Amino acid sequence: MSSPLPLSGKVALVTGGGRGIGKAIAHRLASAGANVVIASRKLEHLERTAAEFASLPGRTLPMVCHAGRKEELERLVSLTTSQLGPIDILVNNSATNIGQGPALEVTDEAFLKTTELNVLAPLRLVRLIVPSMIARGAGGSVINIASIAGLRPQRGGLVYSFTKAGLIMMTRVWAMEFGAHNVRVNAICPGLIKTDFSEHFWNNPGYVAELERTQPIPRIGRPEEIAGIALYLASIESSYVTGQCFTIDGGNTAV
Repeated sequence: MSSPLPLSGKVALVTGGGRGIGKAIAHRLASAGANVVIASRKLEHLERTAAEFASLPGRTLPMVCHAGRKEELERLVSLTTSQLGPIDILVNNSATNIGQGPALEVTDEAFLKTTELNVLAPLRLVRLIVPSMIARGAGGSVINIASIAGLRPQRGGLVYSFTKAGLIMMTRVWAMEFGAHNVRVNAICPGLIKTDFSEHFWNNPGYVAELERTQPIPRIGRPEEIAGIALYLASIESSYVTGQCFTIDGGNTAV
């Protein structure tokens, strides 16, 4: 008799789940038996991903949502709970990195948009979802996708570094406040991962050459290499883990 899948019966919400790191995490969660809602602005990416995942043990449900809009986040959570049930796992993965360039050239518009997506959207989703986790008494897991840019400055990335550092600190505060209710909150800090989101960096030969020269594992990471730690944090295997930041960067920050 086979053992049950580790996330059977669980409901997960993954923002930015149509491509890149979010897609890889959604695949790993659905493979472990979770029913997963993947959300982003572009329906074609979501539908393509859901079709790819159709044979997995868990159901994958695409939902269009602009993470920067409060009313759309509210609708997303409402639809998820009405169609799949209460949310057990929240993966805050949607982000933006506009406004690359010198710090003195950062505009108000770039600052506000980046903050809205990278910090305010996770805050809104936690406010919408965690009270139900607490009320049900069954606990839950919140996984925030931060960045090594939140641990040390990213050259030309003032606002991105600022917002990812903020997300890491929110992770720790939430962990402190929610721990007694068995709601765990952790962050993952990827280094350079080959996704559409990070093309600005991995499509720069000089940047990649320097990374390969200095990084202990001398290559760019893959989205699937982030998904494994997300599954761990979503499952009972990490039942005593909260408030932590898991750095997955090929050793970039170790040197």
